Amino acid sequence: MGGNTPDVNDADFELEVLRSEVPVLVDFWAEWCSPCKALAPTIEAVAKDYLGRAKVVKLNVDQNISTSSRYNIKGIPTLLLFKNGMVKEQIVGSAGKDAISKIINKHL
Repeated sequence: MGGNTPDVNDADFELEVLRSEVPVLVDFWAEWCSPCKALAPTIEAVAKDYLGRAKVVKLNVDQNISTSSRYNIKGIPTLLLFKNGMVKEQIVGSAGKDAISKIINKHL
């Protein structure tokens, strides 16, 4: 999607997210989801702020059903923060930049 928020998929999720040396915020979204589209600029801004300290990636739930099911994604947008291969934080629904930054800062 954006320049600082690469897409991940079922095939590369383990490498890009679970094995990451830095915390990873995963934005679970879909093309048809209006709240997801509204959240996208905020996600991009957060990614820019944390460049080099944390990763921010996007995962399309319609195209990556295996990963979405594995993490029990029922509503979107859902943000999951992973550290050392484990989910540490979760936000379901829209959130402001401050709220998202707060959950990342706890794990830096």
